[in-house]
Amino acid sequence: MKPSLSVKIGRFECANPTILAAGILGVTGRLLIAVAEAGAGAVTTKSIGPEPREGFENPTVVRVNHGLLNAMGLANPGMEAFKRELEEVKRNTRVPVIASIFGFSSDDFATVAAEMEEAGADAIELNISCPHVEAVGREIGEKPDLVTKTVKTVKGEVDLEVFTKVSPNVTDVVEIARAAESAGTDAIIAINTVRGMKIDVETGRPILSAGIGGLSGPAIRPIAVRSVYEISKAVKIPVIGCGGIERWEDAVEFILAGASAVEIGTAIMDRELQVFKEVVAGIESYLTEKGCSEVSEIVGRSHRY
Repeated sequence: MKPSLSVKIGRFECANPTILAAGILGVTGRLLIAVAEAGAGAVTTKSIGPEPREGFENPTVVRVNHGLLNAMGLANPGMEAFKRELEEVKRNTRVPVIASIFGFSSDDFATVAAEMEEAGADAIELNISCPHVEAVGREIGEKPDLVTKTVKTVKGEVDLEVFTKVSPNVTDVVEIARAAESAGTDAIIAINTVRGMKIDVETGRPILSAGIGGLSGPAIRPIAVRSVYEISKAVKIPVIGCGGIERWEDAVEFILAGASAVEIGTAIMDRELQVFKEVVAGIESYLTEKGCSEVSEIVGRSHRY
């Protein structure tokens, strides 16, 4: 008998533990549908804010060894325009959609969350790695009190599961996760990108127009696995792993560290959309080999040692 691959996080349920990460192919309804049809258990939109933003000038993306640096500047069409994209996805697929949102105040987050719920989102992802009007120049996710306020405000506005994506660019990521948990978040997503930089040695200038960007891909996987391990031991809510997953072995590593599900993003650039089916097939084979009937049986297994 084949093991069950379905994953349930509160009321949010998907057919398998792979989820499209925010910021990768989540720009239009058609692209999200394509990812759903490729085998992802759920898809996450690009981070959407209250108003349209053009973001930074090019170059905004550069390849580095074992990863990708990007500084998009939160470019997005705004919540009103994106509602149509989300509605298109909901008309054409049953795969659940997580709406990634951002804002510059807790009220911004709540406003966008309500609009995404109205358009049919199945869950909300809080991108707290953005500046905040109450802490100019600082990420919301750097301050536990702002995390608590943001989560509470959004939870009070929507009747959806709310996931909080934590940043690794903090002194203690566990402290931030606990703050989100205390405020009522339904799951922690770990981790967002790691701050990094690349300089052109000929010109002496930073390659990205913004100078500093966010590093994703295999280079950050050990950091992400460690974060999932520490967070999942410290909180009682589910953790979703994200950061450098390319193959089924990577996904299983995250699950053993304590992740109930995993997000895949940068790997699509090299492995294309078949990465989802390949990872799912590998997880299924692993569960069968280990005599497990469902994914939850191996979640956090590494905690025993």
